[in-house]
Amino acid sequence: MKFTDGFWLMREGVRACYATEIRDLRVKADRFTAYAAVKRVAERGDTLNTPLITVECFSPAEGIIGVRATHHAGTVNRGPDFALPGLDPEAAGARTRRDGAVTELTSGPLTLRMDGDGPWGLTFLDADGRRLTGVDAKGTAFATAPDGSHHMIGRLALDIGENVYGLGERFTPYVKNGQSIDIWQADGGTSSELAYKNIPFYLSSRGYGVFVNHPGKVSFEIGSESVGQVQFSVEDQSLEYYIVAGPTPKEVLARYTALTGRPALPPAWSFGLWLTTSFCTSYDEETVTSFVDGMASREIPLSVFHFDCFWMREYQWSDFLWDPDVFPDPEGMLARLKERGLRISMWINPYIAQKSSLFAEGAEHGYLVRRPGGDIWQWDLWQPGMALVDFTNPAARDWYNSKLQVLLDQGVDCFKTDFGERVPTDVVWHDGSDPERMHNYYAQIYNRTVFELLEKERGHGEAVLFARSATAGGQQFPVHWGGDCFASFTAMAESLRGGLSLSLSGFGFWSHDIGGFEGTPDPAVFKRWLAFGLMSSHSRLHGNVSYRVPWAFGEEAVDVTRKFTLLKHRLMPYLYGAAATAHRTGVPMMRPMLLEFPGDPTARMLDRQYMLGPDLLVAPVFTEDGQVEYYVPEGTWTSLLTGETITGPVWRHETHGFDSLPILVRPGAVLPWGADDQRPDSDWLDGLTLRVFGPASTPAGTPVTVPDETLVTVPDLTGATAATFRAVRDGDVLSVTARGTDRPFRVVAEETGATGEGTGTVTVRGAFA
Repeated sequence: MKFTDGFWLMREGVRACYATEIRDLRVKADRFTAYAAVKRVAERGDTLNTPLITVECFSPAEGIIGVRATHHAGTVNRGPDFALPGLDPEAAGARTRRDGAVTELTSGPLTLRMDGDGPWGLTFLDADGRRLTGVDAKGTAFATAPDGSHHMIGRLALDIGENVYGLGERFTPYVKNGQSIDIWQADGGTSSELAYKNIPFYLSSRGYGVFVNHPGKVSFEIGSESVGQVQFSVEDQSLEYYIVAGPTPKEVLARYTALTGRPALPPAWSFGLWLTTSFCTSYDEETVTSFVDGMASREIPLSVFHFDCFWMREYQWSDFLWDPDVFPDPEGMLARLKERGLRISMWINPYIAQKSSLFAEGAEHGYLVRRPGGDIWQWDLWQPGMALVDFTNPAARDWYNSKLQVLLDQGVDCFKTDFGERVPTDVVWHDGSDPERMHNYYAQIYNRTVFELLEKERGHGEAVLFARSATAGGQQFPVHWGGDCFASFTAMAESLRGGLSLSLSGFGFWSHDIGGFEGTPDPAVFKRWLAFGLMSSHSRLHGNVSYRVPWAFGEEAVDVTRKFTLLKHRLMPYLYGAAATAHRTGVPMMRPMLLEFPGDPTARMLDRQYMLGPDLLVAPVFTEDGQVEYYVPEGTWTSLLTGETITGPVWRHETHGFDSLPILVRPGAVLPWGADDQRPDSDWLDGLTLRVFGPASTPAGTPVTVPDETLVTVPDLTGATAATFRAVRDGDVLSVTARGTDRPFRVVAEETGATGEGTGTVTVRGAFA
């Protein structure tokens, strides 16, 4: 929200008060509180008829410093508040220090400095004393708008050349500078400024992050209202935000996700190919079986089959009952599908249509959200007379899960938790929550409710969702997909921008509808999207009005689907290792180039390519004719598909067929390569190959620096370490030693093609030119 009219004036009807000078300071061992006047105090009379802003500075966790600015402290907080599992002030190790008028608060590598003699301001410093950002004049304030609403305002300085990223899954430009962004859930598709997943956290290219600890609407002005500042405001009497230390972007995400919750590790089977019925298409068991048979006859391995909305009867979503006219034997059908090795996913949502048998049941027991006068909240958008399940009511959560339990007992493995964004604010919640704060937070309790049921029934490590909405902390309940995108190259690119922004908001896993959701893609769009989708965290074929079976788009589409599905399966020892890293550290699987190359100025701007795990660079092709432009960082990289080497830093212009795209392996990488290309959850140590990409030279003959020793871990199906391999390069000799396994493995030196096989230690001579 903007409050000013240019630099000098306020907008009509806006009155603002800014922290100006410190009138009192109270310092404890691990925190301090400043009382800031909103005008200069020259005499005692200036202290009358004027407010103070109370500014508390503390550390909620190691390497994170919080600032809470409050105008009137007597306002009742009815919740909800973000659950912060990593909140641990005692373990933060925060300490204060005073030197004259200067007061400092330090936690880990981060220091907050306040000078009591100068004008109001706060400075955040890294471990080397470098200024990261700061609160300057007009950086701590409150304002009243013409409608009488009260807003708390914070501002942090932007340095020259500093970029801002994140704030959820946003399809607008990847670098957020110059944008006005409201953290407010909306069902807006992928082609607008609205977003399904709004996260009040941003990451700076200077090596820090900012989390605004408020679950309601947070309005960000990123170098927009004031071009040298990031401003954030809330309609409240208090504003709390946290500065998260780096110094690297990975360390920022590690600290942020430790605070808000690390992603669960999805089961390995979920990384295979998902096929759905699509949305508005007509289907029954015969149709489903024909799809499964069609994939099998074309030798395309399928891992998950998903039933979208019309598994239930029209006008009755959600009653969680199979349409008996279309599916007279659902248990038998599911058993037949599972006999073929498939997992089953079902579409659900939190809306209860009036025609559903659950409407009367939910109304009778108080499980549906009500208006202030006691009426059940209803409207006709999406479903006629639909109501909303009140997940703040524990009994309503149990009731909802009891309906899903029937499906689990029938053999369903996971759920697509659709919707959760269109949450009204003119309602009363069971637990008394503030409707404005609950609007965004509803997604969290909705997805948590279903995820916890899956964990309870299927076991730890076997739960997975396909969720659309999320708020801060939602990364704990993967996987999330990008929502309703058009079947076009433009939408394909905007989907990737959204995924990269979400990954810089703490989410480890992300997917999208291969081929686009709205409309029917032409074969070129579908085939290009296939390669992108299968080189993503999770891969799903899904559409709106038409099926997404590959043969509907020609035989070449079948070949492309097969090729990249088999490739993903061979990569699973590597990919699941990256998934386990996301689970342990919060560093996402699909990584913007900034995460791996924060010191490279070019990498800070790239939004049409990414790193898949630490060692694979992927550049999707967004053109029918196969032309692609992408950037290769420093070092000699190797094409995974062709073996060609490319020495960077360099921009590449290439043309690729539909069965190809740039996938480059990082210099010095050791890529664990599975033997089984038929399924994602095989025994990866059985027939394992270690593909070693060794040192190479630039055209000028200057050696590229790569590690002389590389450790690579192969996980088991729980994400635990199954075996570790130590690769040592000495001249042209490569030695690889296994730990944790006595099974045979193969080593391939990719530079020369030299190979070796054995157990324990395998030595390959002539490995490097």
